[in-house]
Amino acid sequence: MAPSTSLSSHERTRVEDYLNDKIQVSADLESLSSLLSNLRAQQELQRKQLAEAQDALSNATKSSNDHAEATRKRAEAFTAEQADIDKRLKEITQSETSDEAVRRLEKSMERLQRLEISKGYVELLKEAEDLSKQALNSISADPRAAIEPYTRLRSIVESLKEAQPAAEGAAPHLIDYTEKLASALREQLKKFFGDRLQETLSSLKWPTRELNITDKLLEQWRQDVEHLIDLQTPELPHRDALNSTQAFEPPVLFPLEVMVHPLDLRFKYHFSGDKPTNRLDKPEYFLSHIMDLINQFGGFFESYFQPILDEKAQSAGPSLEWNYYNALHAFINAILPMLRQKIDSFLPQIAEYPQLLSHFIHQLMSFDNDLRETWNYLPDPYSDGNWKGMTWEVLSKQGWYDRWLRVEKDFALARYKDIIDTADGGQIDYDGVERTATKPTFAAIRVNDLLETITERYQPLSSFSQRLRFLIDIQITIFDQFHERLHSALEAYLAMTSTLGRTVQGADGQASVEGVAGLDRLCRVFGSAEYLEKKMEDWSNDIFFVELWSELQERVRQGGRNVAGSMSLAEVASRTSPAVNNNGVSNAQDSSEGALFDETASAYRRLRLRSESIIISTLNSNITAAMKPYSRVSTWASFSVPSAGSASSPLSLSSDLAHAMRTLSFQLAFISKVLGVAPLRRVSRQLLLTIQTYIWDNVLTRNNFSAAGATQLASDVEQLCSMVDTTLGVAGHAGGSLLILNKLNEGLRLLNLSPSVDESNETSGENGSFLPDLWDVEQRLFKDNESARAVLAELDIETLTAAEARSVLERRVEIQA
Repeated sequence: MAPSTSLSSHERTRVEDYLNDKIQVSADLESLSSLLSNLRAQQELQRKQLAEAQDALSNATKSSNDHAEATRKRAEAFTAEQADIDKRLKEITQSETSDEAVRRLEKSMERLQRLEISKGYVELLKEAEDLSKQALNSISADPRAAIEPYTRLRSIVESLKEAQPAAEGAAPHLIDYTEKLASALREQLKKFFGDRLQETLSSLKWPTRELNITDKLLEQWRQDVEHLIDLQTPELPHRDALNSTQAFEPPVLFPLEVMVHPLDLRFKYHFSGDKPTNRLDKPEYFLSHIMDLINQFGGFFESYFQPILDEKAQSAGPSLEWNYYNALHAFINAILPMLRQKIDSFLPQIAEYPQLLSHFIHQLMSFDNDLRETWNYLPDPYSDGNWKGMTWEVLSKQGWYDRWLRVEKDFALARYKDIIDTADGGQIDYDGVERTATKPTFAAIRVNDLLETITERYQPLSSFSQRLRFLIDIQITIFDQFHERLHSALEAYLAMTSTLGRTVQGADGQASVEGVAGLDRLCRVFGSAEYLEKKMEDWSNDIFFVELWSELQERVRQGGRNVAGSMSLAEVASRTSPAVNNNGVSNAQDSSEGALFDETASAYRRLRLRSESIIISTLNSNITAAMKPYSRVSTWASFSVPSAGSASSPLSLSSDLAHAMRTLSFQLAFISKVLGVAPLRRVSRQLLLTIQTYIWDNVLTRNNFSAAGATQLASDVEQLCSMVDTTLGVAGHAGGSLLILNKLNEGLRLLNLSPSVDESNETSGENGSFLPDLWDVEQRLFKDNESARAVLAELDIETLTAAEARSVLERRVEIQA
């Protein structure tokens, strides 16, 4: 250890602290020698570590110096080399400064690069021309060998097009040249193969009804067809390259172009110029001709062309096989262009003739439907829906829909006006519906027939928005107009029956709205409203309108604002159903319960309910007026007891009630012929309740009755109910009208109690008990409420209260005496 005099104050402090820690008591001095030995060992170890650290530092210092020296030497060498390069660059470029020399060298390098690119272009052009020459040289000797170089050339063109965006539009002339070269070669090959196929077809006697089919000719035809298909394969669309939502139809296959060519010439011969088959009013001529071609030659393509397509589909792979899906559909796809050309020239000729335009569109829809149903035509086998059809192309793609819709609307409204203006349109049709149904007017039935015909005319449309606009613009419009007519008729009746109306019309005008004549006016409105309301309910459950509603809901859920062309969601909802606006929110279940005719059906329902209430009010008013003489009878208390000889014979009807009975009979007889079972029962029930109330308030509780008078009143009521039941027949009330007049019937039972018990008062109960007599009932009825309820129960009186029963019994003169 170093002597204490050579230590610093900090080191001495640390030594002192160390000794104080190790030697604290006298016993610690005994371990002093071992402590010194440990300290010497530690000092020796630290000395060795210090020596190793000094060696490492020395080596690192030497390596650092060596690296610095090497770096300096390399920098000097680089500087010398750079100076040499600058000197040579200035000599080569004859420049005074190195920067100028660099710029000149870069320009030279750019020219060299362009030269390399040009060399590549020339080599590419040479390859393209060689491929074209190779194909042309091979075409006669080995036609199939000519297709391979063309396919290679076509792939070069496609590769150049794909690389064009990344190259920022470089070499447009090269692409244009190679594309023209490939197109020229394609046309030459196509013409050569097409001519060979045409020669084979001539030998086959195509297209005649009696084809010359032999094995040798079929084999030659097969080879020619395959050459053309192979030629077309490089340009056929790949399915995976198409958008899944993109509507795309496969192109016409090359061999079918050749085979359809003579059919096209024949079609143009018959349906152009001044030929008798080319008539503007007979588009069905050329449409049926297309169907005849499919019928005539469809079997040939299914038998002989389909196997070729099947082989091509297997070798082409998933992305191309859709082009070879169905031979018959491929044939149809090949002949439709001739139809499109005819339509393009045909439409402008009939554009100003509404009847011709309407007839053509409906014939075209029928043609589309035949292709779908008869041949299951679907040019795109991967499509989710059906083929949209030629009608869709005309109406949507070519923009004829608005014009056609105006024509159809004008026709429909003109037909509607004819229906309304017909002399018998407002009359009730008793034979147009079932006997038990409410009878509508002739006009209502004809309007419904018109609307059903309109449905048939636009149902084949493939466009949802077009179908919905047709529904709203024509069908619902006619519904609304007819509703307005019925509503106006009802308002006119109310105006004529008002106090002012009666005054203005006088006696003659008043006769047209009174009695059966007035009911006839009301029943026309009611019957027509109920008939069309039920028809709308039936339509709402029809599969066509259910699907239309479901698609409308789906479009609303997808968030589309315009769901029917230019019509907004709010406009559609106002014309169809408020449930449209509820869809896509939180309660989809409520919206799904709607229907297309909700708004219109609701309007007719309100009109039906209102007209029914007016019918009831009119009947009540008529019968009340007719029964006024009966209410003035005041001789009920003085009626005498019938003689013994006539006691068993039925009583005759009170003369003052005869007029009311005739009025009621006439009116019930009329409404029983016009109204259906359900409304007839509702109306007649309300009428009977009115009669009950009138007799109760104006006869029974206002007069005093002898036993004979009470019997006469009961007989009058019974005869009235019998007449009602007879008039209503099977449409009447179960159990008879007396059950409806229950309150009046129970009152008459009380009123007719005999002063003494006899066999005529025996109940029909099994125990043979007797009804209480007049005095017994009077005593118990007026005793207290509990006693009154007990005696009423014995009399099977359930409707009358104790107070009402007392007021009735007080009408007997015997009680008053």
